[in-house]
Amino acid sequence: MILGLLLEMLRSAKVTESKSTWKVLITDKFTVKIMSYSFKMADITDEGISLVEDLFKRREPMTSMDAIYFIQPIKENIIMFLSDMSGRCPLYKKAYIYFSSPIPKELVAYIKNDSSVIPRIGALIEMNMEYFAIDSQGFVTDQELALGELYGESTADVRNFNLCLNTMATRIATVFASMRELPYVRYRAAKSSSNATTEDLSRDLIPNKLAAEVWKIISKYKTGIPDFPQKETCDLLIVDRSIDLIAPVIHEWTYDAMCHDLLNMDGNKYTHEVPSKWGSTSEKGEALLEDHDPIWLELRHIHIADASERLHKKMTNFKSKNRAAQLQQSAKDGEELSTRDMQKMVQALPQYTEQMEKLSLHVEIAGKISALIRDLKLRDIGQLEQDLVFGDAGAKEVINFLRANQDVSAEIKLRLLMIYACVYPEKFEDEKGVKLMQLAKLTTEDMKVVSNMKYLGGLDTKKASRGSFSLKFDAQKKKHAARKEREDEDETWQLSRFYPMIEELVEKLSKGELQKNEFPYINEPTPIKQEGPNTSEPAQTGSNQARHSKSRRTPTWAKQRVSDDGNSSDSVLGNASSDFKRMGQRIFVFVIGGATRSELRSAHKLTGKVKREVILGSSSLDDPTQFITKMKLLSSKDVSGSANQMRTSIFNF
Repeated sequence: MILGLLLEMLRSAKVTESKSTWKVLITDKFTVKIMSYSFKMADITDEGISLVEDLFKRREPMTSMDAIYFIQPIKENIIMFLSDMSGRCPLYKKAYIYFSSPIPKELVAYIKNDSSVIPRIGALIEMNMEYFAIDSQGFVTDQELALGELYGESTADVRNFNLCLNTMATRIATVFASMRELPYVRYRAAKSSSNATTEDLSRDLIPNKLAAEVWKIISKYKTGIPDFPQKETCDLLIVDRSIDLIAPVIHEWTYDAMCHDLLNMDGNKYTHEVPSKWGSTSEKGEALLEDHDPIWLELRHIHIADASERLHKKMTNFKSKNRAAQLQQSAKDGEELSTRDMQKMVQALPQYTEQMEKLSLHVEIAGKISALIRDLKLRDIGQLEQDLVFGDAGAKEVINFLRANQDVSAEIKLRLLMIYACVYPEKFEDEKGVKLMQLAKLTTEDMKVVSNMKYLGGLDTKKASRGSFSLKFDAQKKKHAARKEREDEDETWQLSRFYPMIEELVEKLSKGELQKNEFPYINEPTPIKQEGPNTSEPAQTGSNQARHSKSRRTPTWAKQRVSDDGNSSDSVLGNASSDFKRMGQRIFVFVIGGATRSELRSAHKLTGKVKREVILGSSSLDDPTQFITKMKLLSSKDVSGSANQMRTSIFNF
């Protein structure tokens, strides 16, 4: 969706009478990030953009060229735009202005006051795009510090708190504006006890506050945006990280999650050694593991063992069918090649080289991951994690593991203890937590992560004595298990039994079984007698949903791709994409405080299962190390001041 809208923007000047074929793109610091999430520079160049410029940097006049401004509607940006285009010598021939969110009336008036600029404006459009597409069914609001600013000790800073919440609401709302969707808005209800502190109650009400603010903004779209739906077309469920504290730290065994967990990637960038063009030495190469790579799309959501096996088959299949590979092998075997064969090999070589490099890259990655799994003893750790979550292991197994595996990294032991704390909170009361810390050989600073779990999920804490900490979860479990075995799931791998809690919530919402007292509405639907098969509430029938074309547009992102070996990729979306128009209303889930890769995978999986497109949003997408670092910062009085620490990863083990 966001890709299609950005392409429309870049192509806007083509419909004019301008003879100029090349354009300049002007962005601010925020909108350039939106572009970078969706495009590479080569893609932008293909759309006739010769140069991408920073609004606040000194620029040379290009009076024969048109400029596209993609900027936030804030006063400093408007001032800079007017200085570019007003007076006798504007920097560009014509300006096409696209705002990332609705522009205040006073800023429109500010532009109109400059009579020299008005004739030079080719378009002035509100794009409503202040979110970042991380996946075909995922977006973030790009607020890395949201967990600390909303839930940590720094919440006493009311200004930062309100700014963070309001920014989040505005960016979420632009998702619905750009997709022409009007949601039923639901949220996780407060669950604090009557004796909760003011700070705990404030944290517990955050989903409610955000839901109310999002609805306040979206409801104005009905009169402010052309063709915006007047009746609800989808569901939006707003929750926070407290619904599932296990998902961010448990070892997820899919190819995607393992890459980001084990390979020290910079976002989606994988750095590796490649042969030098100049001879025997090697040099650093970079590869982006993103949607443009069909092999990545095919493998990302499957178990690492299955991914490795499939890669082996792909490589064998490719070598047996590719003409250049066959001829190259014949030459290696000493067979004499004819001139015609050599010509064919030369012609096929560029394509062969490109495809071989793609396959070899993923074979290398899968090999590295397999080696790390073995070296870090992750199979044993993963089995213990799964057993804890499903109630098949307890204190004895955890203590035995810690005693027998002193050489395991501190991060892995800390992740294990976080899962243990979620299932057995009483094991961290009084001096018990200190003894576990000593057994695991973790520092007091490391164990802050476990004690800081009190800031999430309505936890009840008691003051510690003699330097220890105490932690007591507000959870009443008759059985020590954080998940129930799913009878409808036929999981091949024991290490993949775990499922994120949002799977359960989305399935209940889709069936109309999500309890209103636990997940109330901001705009509750009016009940009618007949209930549609694919809606969570009886407000509209299935036929009404299907008829609403604006709510059921086929997404431009959900197109089936073909891998280099000819097999279809991204099977869930690939199979579902042709059925989107026949599916029920979309389901949006927004997680305050950071989502996980397992939850993003669940959005894809659930789309096929509930026959409704599920889109996951969050303030950020966190890998385990990032989440643990953020948890450590919750007790900091100044989260913003700790931002640099977080970006350089203070979690040094």
